[in-house]
Amino acid sequence: MALRIKRRRKSRRFRGSLTHGRGFKKKARGSGHRGGVGMAGTGKRGDQKKTLILKNTLEEYFGKRQTKMRFTQRLKTLNLERISENFKDGDYSGYKVVGQLNIAKKLNITASAASAGAIKSVEKHGGKIVLKKE
Repeated sequence: MALRIKRRRKSRRFRGSLTHGRGFKKKARGSGHRGGVGMAGTGKRGDQKKTLILKNTLEEYFGKRQTKMRFTQRLKTLNLERISENFKDGDYSGYKVVGQLNIAKKLNITASAASAGAIKSVEKHGGKIVLKKE
């Protein structure tokens, strides 16, 4: 096994040099001499550079990507206690049934969605929640 020799940094070689390999001293004062940050220079006239740097990622780099808006129907929630006190059995499409049933009342409900606790609570009292597919 050969010993790995530590590579000497370029900046050490330029010590004592007036320009540090940047050419004309005045040019290198600002960040403009650097040319940019990140993927700068891979634009319209940087065609040769693009193919070298971005061989497999050309599709990912160019063009605009927008997030796809996914609209999910937001259901209104209905508490089981409210249903048992104020409403009767029935069809509650467009609602999600949540909560627990404390009063021993047999309910047969049809709803768009229901929480696991609500289903368990209604079944415990002999009722049934039917989930409606929309």
